[in-house]
Amino acid sequence: MDSISAASLAARGVAYAPEILSAATAQGLDPALLAAVAAQETGGPNSNAGRNVVGDGGHGHGLFQIDDRYHAFARTAAAMAPAANAEYAAAMLAELIRRYGSVRRALSAYNAGAPDAVGTVTEWRDGSRLGYADSVLRHEALIAGLATSPQMTIKERTMAFLLPLAAGAGASLLGGLARGASGAAENAAMGAINAQDEAFQLGLYGSQIANQEQLSLESTLFDQMMDERSENMREVNELRNVDMQERKADDDITKKFIQTLTQ
Repeated sequence: MDSISAASLAARGVAYAPEILSAATAQGLDPALLAAVAAQETGGPNSNAGRNVVGDGGHGHGLFQIDDRYHAFARTAAAMAPAANAEYAAAMLAELIRRYGSVRRALSAYNAGAPDAVGTVTEWRDGSRLGYADSVLRHEALIAGLATSPQMTIKERTMAFLLPLAAGAGASLLGGLARGASGAAENAAMGAINAQDEAFQLGLYGSQIANQEQLSLESTLFDQMMDERSENMREVNELRNVDMQERKADDDITKKFIQTLTQ
């Protein structure tokens, strides 16, 4: 995100944005990453907003689902205070990143206690099934405005594009649209949105073409390998036939020689 602020996080749909921003800043974390953990823990796929709830059969507490079986903090009243919950989660995540030297491994450890675990698998609306770390990183990209889900509707992509700009650029064209700009400004804004959507579709199409070309290349290489194998088998069979004919000739000569000795 160009400007990290509570307003820009909230514009992406992040709940408890001030609390998350404060906790992330105190620990030197990317606020979008910390917000993504909350979205994963208590928001679910295709949602950027976490919720202040008790889950996991009564063991997960608050926005970041701190588990009372492993953390004494979760057994206190502070666990259900979004600010304190976010501060505890941020400190834990920062420590895991320092310990394992990798955000992905730290996220896996946060969820499953092991840096190389797949962890909880989440199925997204587009059918993707992602392990915990990959799902959090997808949330982070969406919150940071770096990606959109392939199955989001044009309206959803439009809102994801408009909201942060409207929140952070009051004097911009889209800010004017949010306040009721002129028809010309609306047309210009929609033109930009359509161009963005077209670019997204072209990128997706290009990816599909690249995948098809890769499959075609692999198929060609496989056919070539099978042709070479067939040629090698043909040569082996020919050599085997020649060898059998030579053995038969040798046997005939041996039989005739024995016959001459017995006559």
